[in-house]
Amino acid sequence: MANEKTKVTLIGAALAKQGLEFVYEGTTCPECENCKVSKVCHNLQPGKKYRIMGIRSNTRHECPVHHEAAVAVDVAEAPVVALISADMAIANSQVRYESSCSRTDCRSYSLCHPDGIIEKGKYIVGEVLGNAPEICERGRSLKLVELRPV
Repeated sequence: MANEKTKVTLIGAALAKQGLEFVYEGTTCPECENCKVSKVCHNLQPGKKYRIMGIRSNTRHECPVHHEAAVAVDVAEAPVVALISADMAIANSQVRYESSCSRTDCRSYSLCHPDGIIEKGKYIVGEVLGNAPEICERGRSLKLVELRPV
């Protein structure tokens, strides 16, 4: 993941640790609407997974959401581990992620619908990690892969 494209955003000071991964969920409270740094706090795409690559400075911004204030960090989109069809699990290939299974009672559901994946989003298959940990109840042949943003 060398030469990753980073973006500056704000995050709670207590959470600002290099390497921390999180899924950006979007605006969290009405107080954000009138905040002078709201555009920097909310400049990420909801539903995507990010990794903190570095902390910018010790400057703290008062924030009604983060009790210890917010600080500037550099973030990059993070890879996501997911199950995909075995015929698509080819390292360095580009795929459009789609999960057609809605069986929430399946033990592999969280790998077929991982946090940080955008449905119908484009990804590059990084490493193929192996076979699915469970046999698919629908009879599909699945592989566990690392999906990276395009």
